[in-house]
Amino acid sequence: MPNSHKKMPEVGFGLWKIPQDICADSVYNAIKAGYRHLDSACDYGNEVQVGEGIKRAIDDGLCTREELWVTSKLWNTFHAKEHVGLALEKTLTDLQLDYLDLYLIHFPIAQPFVDFDDRYPPEWITDTTVGKMELAPVPLFETWQAMEAQQEKGLTKQIGVCNYNTGLLNDLMSYARIKPSVLQVESHPYLTQERLMRLANQYGLQVTAFSPLGALSYLELDMAGAAESVLEQSVVKQAAQRLGKTAAQVVLRWGVQRGNAIIPKTSRPERLIENLAIFDFELTSEEMHRISSLNSNRRFNDPGNFCEAAFNTFYPIYD
Repeated sequence: MPNSHKKMPEVGFGLWKIPQDICADSVYNAIKAGYRHLDSACDYGNEVQVGEGIKRAIDDGLCTREELWVTSKLWNTFHAKEHVGLALEKTLTDLQLDYLDLYLIHFPIAQPFVDFDDRYPPEWITDTTVGKMELAPVPLFETWQAMEAQQEKGLTKQIGVCNYNTGLLNDLMSYARIKPSVLQVESHPYLTQERLMRLANQYGLQVTAFSPLGALSYLELDMAGAAESVLEQSVVKQAAQRLGKTAAQVVLRWGVQRGNAIIPKTSRPERLIENLAIFDFELTSEEMHRISSLNSNRRFNDPGNFCEAAFNTFYPIYD
């Protein structure tokens, strides 16, 4: 099995919400543009197409498998110990890969199993005739043990968690036989999560920030308003003008300069290149401080909000 200590590239290509009909080409173009970190998930519903893009890129000599960092995630309906391995094997089959670089628990939420033949990806509703989100009594301890087993089998090099708060992280670290290597959470200038980042670093976890540009990922889902764009903030615009960079590049640079990996998503070729071009400049300490001071604890991806609105179930996981 390849080296489990391989370093995760700081900028990845986020695959959430990339339509199936353009996904394979988007992945291929991202690899061609220089991306080596791909952030996938069963729930995104496009892993077959992601696999097609990866295979074509490797076949065309753009990269080797070993040069790629591929992340995927365990969905809520596969938390039981007997389902974790099945879910990972399904993901590997779809991606046409022998192993993942990183496998994450997507949410600290357990739901009843949905058979692959019934519906895949299963999404949030177990029984579509009921139209309500259902929960399953599976402790996260059991799920983590099954995740450890997948790493020991060589099916993933590393394991980690998404959307955990400080309490869950402390709990996980108390019982994990194989410690998580990565914590992936929403973070951007409106949600800096300083205490969580500090705790993760204290435990030696790498943090990956999803939705690093904030509201932009959620406008089309009506989960954010156009006025909430951090790109319109004066400190971001001023830094962009000083550096001759775009506002988006400034915000992405802020993310990596605080020590996080980031996974911006775009299907536009020019944006692919722009989002990678953030390593030839630095923000000043004053700019970093002022951008961080935009924090308002504004969380866009919150099950405590969208599960009730969309699935008739109130299920908060953050205070």
